[in-house]
Amino acid sequence: MIGDIDDTKAPLMEHLVELRQRLLYSVLALVVTFFVSFYFADEVFAFLVQPLAKAFGGQHDAKLVYTKLYEAFFVQLKVALFTAGFVSFPVIANQIWLFVAPGLYRNEKRALLPFLVATPVLFLSGAALAYYFVMPTAFRFFLSFENKDPVEGLSHEALPAMGDYLSLVMHMIFAFGFAFLLPVFLVLLARVGIVSLETLVKGRRYAIVIAFAIAAVVTPPDVISQLLLALPLVLLYEVSILCIRLMNRRKASQPDADSATPGTDLTASD
Repeated sequence: MIGDIDDTKAPLMEHLVELRQRLLYSVLALVVTFFVSFYFADEVFAFLVQPLAKAFGGQHDAKLVYTKLYEAFFVQLKVALFTAGFVSFPVIANQIWLFVAPGLYRNEKRALLPFLVATPVLFLSGAALAYYFVMPTAFRFFLSFENKDPVEGLSHEALPAMGDYLSLVMHMIFAFGFAFLLPVFLVLLARVGIVSLETLVKGRRYAIVIAFAIAAVVTPPDVISQLLLALPLVLLYEVSILCIRLMNRRKASQPDADSATPGTDLTASD
């Protein structure tokens, strides 16, 4: 009994040491990219502010304000951390893979490879949709309520704050990016047997309702933004069903290796 316990100590300590090494590399990549991103924070923020600038339509008096003395500084910190997360993600993902891969079989590695490739592609697709299409459309809608020259009463002038604008942009980018990972999530669940194709097909009507509910929660309170997230979610749900159907057909068409193994062993024994 004691010998068994002693035998398990070395592998456990080796895994802990390797985990610490992978975490150290990940944190180091995040810290280095943070300082580099902080140096270019103004350029990155100028890029993030382009949807609002397009919504203003090139007005010369359009501006972003800050009402707290420290707000502009903290905006730069958030921009640097936001950028560092994107830039260092390949390094962090690679460290996670290097830690997990030795414990996987070759067929499991081949099975996970498409998901590893699809995850950043789908996330960037959702973020691009939010940045290039959803945000300018939503911002134009919000700015349509601006009224600088009223016939009577007080004028309405939009003076968005830097911190509030950055929080909204980051929220929408992450919301659309993670929402576009729905096919990866559903196909993984189907592959491990948690959900089936029949369950997803039967639950299509509930999925549509859930998609609109998610869009109502994670997007600004306007119908346009909600539709621009809910409709892609419904489409991605159908794409997930199609991918699972193709995966099942491919699995059914492959020969059963397990059933062939006993026959091979029997022949060899004869």
